Amino acid sequence: MDLTHTTYNIDRGIAMITLNRPDQLNAFTLTMRKELIALFAEADTDDTVRAVIVTGAGRAFCAGADLSAGASTFDRSQVSSISDHRDGGGQVALAAFRCRKPVIAAINGHAVGVGITMTLAMDMRIAAEDAKIGFVFARRGVVLEACSSWFLPRMVGMAKAAELACTGRIFRAAEERNSGLFNHVVAHDEVLTKAREIAREITDNTSAVSVALCKALLWHGLAEDDPQSVHLVDSRCFYWAGKQRDAKEGIQSFLEKRLPRFTMSPSTDMPDFYPWWKEPKV
Repeated sequence: MDLTHTTYNIDRGIAMITLNRPDQLNAFTLTMRKELIALFAEADTDDTVRAVIVTGAGRAFCAGADLSAGASTFDRSQVSSISDHRDGGGQVALAAFRCRKPVIAAINGHAVGVGITMTLAMDMRIAAEDAKIGFVFARRGVVLEACSSWFLPRMVGMAKAAELACTGRIFRAAEERNSGLFNHVVAHDEVLTKAREIAREITDNTSAVSVALCKALLWHGLAEDDPQSVHLVDSRCFYWAGKQRDAKEGIQSFLEKRLPRFTMSPSTDMPDFYPWWKEPKV
């Protein structure tokens, strides 16, 4: 597809998605939503991609929704009913959530509203220490979106999530470096370097199928009832993985003290019980 509000490139297994409206601080639009959903789907099915980095062009990551429509910006009544409406930020978050590749948000500058909530469904967040962050919805007369009421308390705990959501305050990333919201808070010019470092470590050292299964186990394990339920699932995955060629290569490369040469791909080599969380409960 032709991209107008984002850019996309792949370098040695790392896909880079850049929000590309720098003059508008990468404010979120319908076009950006559609492009991001398509790009996450493309990265998911492209076996040359091992990790995805999302960042912003210019001095901001994403300043939130484009408010150029004025007071009616969030009024969707003319295009959908309350039962049919699905918020755009949530559609992007779920696209990142469904992607089997690890997604790293390189928050190079201000991330406000959907600019921060869309990153909660990504697997890791690297933030510039001086970036302004804000879950500002209550200050705009609306509510949390992009599935953030599910993600945020799981990351920072209910009390901190309530503080951030109910005050709607703007804060610097450095103020919340220990809250669980970010993996790393670094100087502005180190954000992409750190994101690439993590992405490269994944790309060079791990099995793509193992990473996809680990990502699924982590996220969907949150919905299991207790550790015994998780034990049943990860036992099933470990039993299957231990018989595969990537497990043999992982052990052999360790014994031979060399980098592994994994050959299995998420698009063709996942277990027949994947996705297990969609199986009927018995």
